[in-house]
Amino acid sequence: MDIIIRGENITVTSSLQDYAEKRISKLEKYFNAPIETDARVNLRVHNTEQVVEVTIPLQGLLLRAEVGEEDLYSAIDLAVSKLERQIKKYKTKLNRKGRHGAKQAIQNAGTTVTKTADEEETLSVVRKKHFVFKPMTVDEAILQMDMLGHSFFVFNNADDNSTAVVYRRKDGRFGLIDQE
Repeated sequence: MDIIIRGENITVTSSLQDYAEKRISKLEKYFNAPIETDARVNLRVHNTEQVVEVTIPLQGLLLRAEVGEEDLYSAIDLAVSKLERQIKKYKTKLNRKGRHGAKQAIQNAGTTVTKTADEEETLSVVRKKHFVFKPMTVDEAILQMDMLGHSFFVFNNADDNSTAVVYRRKDGRFGLIDQE
């Protein structure tokens, strides 16, 4: 696994780069074969927080962790811990589904495998809801979302009569997805 480290608003020192590479390369112990992918590490300063974002794309799985801490080294440790939990959760999920070769699937996650039509995993809807979109403003939609305790809310935007989605971002603010 190649580790690409990039800094935004921060100079990546050699000791910081060595530490990040050492910690992230420990994730390879969960795979029997060498991982043929690039682990992208983004280090940045956001207000008073040191933020570490790690993305590792694998075959059929995307490992991603984003952690903000006062100390960059602590943030790296927490990001690696999150990634370890994701790998363990994925392994457990494969084992629970009763798939044969679950261990091999995680071991071969870094290799390219072509599936036949019979082997394609089908996705299924587990719950379906029907409701009437009531025209409302963005502020009303945010209020409705908060009252329901949801992290997103679909509504008919009264301003332009289009379907839109408001959602709560990680930083606590709100986002809006609107049709063009």
